[in-house]
Amino acid sequence: MPPAGINRTAIGVDIGGTNIRAARVAADGAILARARAASSADATTVLERVEALIAELDDPSVEGIGIGVPGQVDFKAGRVLTGGYVDLSAIPVRERIEERFGHPVVIDNDGNMALVAEVRCGAAAGHGDTVMLTIGTGIGGAILSGGSIFRGSGQAGQLGHIVVNASGLPCKCGRRGCVETESSGTALGRHIAEAGLPPAITATDLLERRKNGGDLEEAILRAWALPLRAAINSLAATLHPQIVLLGGGLGAEAVAALSAFPEPSPWFRYRVSAAMLGDDAGVIGAALSALPVSTRPGRRLVMVNGVPASGKSGVAAALSHATGWPLMSLDTVKNPFLAEIENVDRPFNRKLGRASLTAMFALLHDTPAGTTVIMDAWFGFQPREFVQALVEGAGIDKIAEIWCSAPPDIIGERYGARASGRLAGHPGPEYVQELIALAARAEPARFGPVYPVDTTSAFDAAPVFAFLDKAFT
Repeated sequence: MPPAGINRTAIGVDIGGTNIRAARVAADGAILARARAASSADATTVLERVEALIAELDDPSVEGIGIGVPGQVDFKAGRVLTGGYVDLSAIPVRERIEERFGHPVVIDNDGNMALVAEVRCGAAAGHGDTVMLTIGTGIGGAILSGGSIFRGSGQAGQLGHIVVNASGLPCKCGRRGCVETESSGTALGRHIAEAGLPPAITATDLLERRKNGGDLEEAILRAWALPLRAAINSLAATLHPQIVLLGGGLGAEAVAALSAFPEPSPWFRYRVSAAMLGDDAGVIGAALSALPVSTRPGRRLVMVNGVPASGKSGVAAALSHATGWPLMSLDTVKNPFLAEIENVDRPFNRKLGRASLTAMFALLHDTPAGTTVIMDAWFGFQPREFVQALVEGAGIDKIAEIWCSAPPDIIGERYGARASGRLAGHPGPEYVQELIALAARAEPARFGPVYPVDTTSAFDAAPVFAFLDKAFT
């Protein structure tokens, strides 16, 4: 343990075919210091450079070291089994690093490390089922299923070795036509050379020229992107993830290239997004994997807030349906009690609401770390200090608020139209004028960043997703 008063950190190392990146990372994923060296095909050289980078970054705050490597890894044993562009399988990497630096070492596939980072503090935050492909010198991959990295019997997730062309080029894994041979950064360089363009041409250059009608650039991007689309299609049909992330040095460019070649099948629709952390994902995920669980980010709460009849329940339901995040509604918890208890007056209804809100936060407290929960409630019906205590006691790491509103008269009309059908104990039609006045002065809770939604318009999920991605990073 570091001395009192020193922030707890870990060192993450990401070993790629071109570069070796390392960073000292805080528990929230913030990079505090960086180091970098060229990679090598020689395993001994790579390990020596890794040790030099760690020595450069090590300090009293460091509690562990995480190392992401290309190829297959026995995660439990901490052993590298195979390699691609860099093969460390003949070297006891974990034992050597632990002996030299005295810190516990975690070793995993580089794709898994990158996905850990995107789940904790990136584009996959809150998603329980995610597929990620990292596109660099080669193609790595990882699968998140039910909130955990999927390993199968030990080494699942070698997604760069999905075969997309059975008669294609030989791959280092021993097969032919793996997506790594067709759609990696190395493959893009080959496509560019075969087209007769200079090697300095980048994916960004190709995308810009395609916009201006460049037929040759269009052909190169097609040759690069269509095999990747085929691999993603197979993953979507097999795993049905909530989101497919493309990361690594060429992740954003691959997303842009794919935009011209949409998935044609109505059966297998999926959302493809660029990873948020870019080349930093590997070092961040490696570092976070090496920190004790207690230092990792906790639960996330999406507060869908608004006065009664503001439209918040519809927004919360649509958001839950789109993301798969569990939804807790104040009325869902409270209404069974109203159905069983007779002669509930308004003060007792408010007391039931207070107890129901307490129960919701208690349930959130008992969810696994990393869970994202949506709460649908009018949080302003209780004193702020009461809600603040519930938030603090639930182990919530980050909060984002969706503030639902409509013109006060419309809110009054909505409430009046449904009042007669509500359970006894809820205020009746006589509450309409009071509610109109409340709607005119109501404000968001502001326990975190706020995104306003006008519920008189159709719900548009895309900007809400963008807000939540930013709020939870």
